[in-house]
Amino acid sequence: MFYGGVVATDGARETTAGAAIGVRAERSHDGTQIAAVAEVVAAAFGPAEPTIPALVVALRSCGRYPGSPEPLSFVAEVESDVVGHVMLSFCHIDAWEQLVPALVLAPLAVRPDLQGRGVGSALVAFALAAAQRAGAPAVILEGSPAYYGRFGFVAAEPLGFRRPSLRTPRPGFQVRRLAAYQPWMTGTVVYPAPFWELDCVGFRDQALVEQIEAEFG
Repeated sequence: MFYGGVVATDGARETTAGAAIGVRAERSHDGTQIAAVAEVVAAAFGPAEPTIPALVVALRSCGRYPGSPEPLSFVAEVESDVVGHVMLSFCHIDAWEQLVPALVLAPLAVRPDLQGRGVGSALVAFALAAAQRAGAPAVILEGSPAYYGRFGFVAAEPLGFRRPSLRTPRPGFQVRRLAAYQPWMTGTVVYPAPFWELDCVGFRDQALVEQIEAEFG
């Protein structure tokens, strides 16, 4: 069945060409759903990035965004099956005036057989709406400018943000500024501890970083 591009939304469901993608908060108390999320994440990232499922587990237990009682973790479902997952995690922007609470969007996972069919777009749009409601001034991520640009993400460094690591390619270091953002809220982005403990920041391959920077500027 074809789960094509998103054509409409009522805030809770993304309507696609072939079926409805339901996007909602992850039920952290539901062991069956948590297991399904783990399967989707492992399949999406594959053996090349084996630590990502562990990152998802670790991020569930790290600090909450101020005022948010639960982790900002969401699932996409089609006919009650979990087919995608995305997380927003509490991070900081080390601005001159003070530390600014913000959110980092990672990881985003979609079941391989449904990639490119609107599931990821539904998850990102839903997560950004949740970040806005939470009062976050900005959402940070590392990813493809071609993909995330459609959601309003732009290169972060020209705006005064500094990468958490030199191993993060400049073109992939992006920010989406939200309603609470003010121009002084720039500085070094400080990821939550699990990203560092599991070595999930940027790339260890310097040649790859240089290649990406050369290709995308």
